Amino acid sequence: MLVIDVKLLPNGEGLPLPARATPGSAGFDLRAAAEVTIPSGEWRVVPTGLALAIPVGWEGQVRPRSGLAVKHGITVLNGPGTIDADYRGEILVPLVNHGREPFMLTRGERIAQIVFAPVPQVELREVDELSAAHRGDRGFGSTGRS
Repeated sequence: MLVIDVKLLPNGEGLPLPARATPGSAGFDLRAAAEVTIPSGEWRVVPTGLALAIPVGWEGQVRPRSGLAVKHGITVLNGPGTIDADYRGEILVPLVNHGREPFMLTRGERIAQIVFAPVPQVELREVDELSAAHRGDRGFGSTGRS
């Protein structure tokens, strides 16, 4: 089992640690550490009041919560966002409001989820030619519709 150290920051005092909503949940809920209003069509960076020590070889993927997205048009601006193993600062979540009305977050509200995933060690190598593939260099829309 992977163990990740979590530090509650002063603005996160009194908030619960991230947790899975159910035993089968992939993500741990992140909560707002401040009250924030996001006007329609705009975004705000929302503090969570916590910092993580993610081990080397892993990343944290910050993803939207489906309920906020479907009910209010609130999503993670760069979702999924990556929290690197060597970052030790506060986890901040950039949320965007695609809805028609301003959205008000209350402190402690679940705003996103974080999923921890392994990151393979990869080396990039420059070559003059790439190996052949069925698709070749055909891009956007080249595989047709399903």
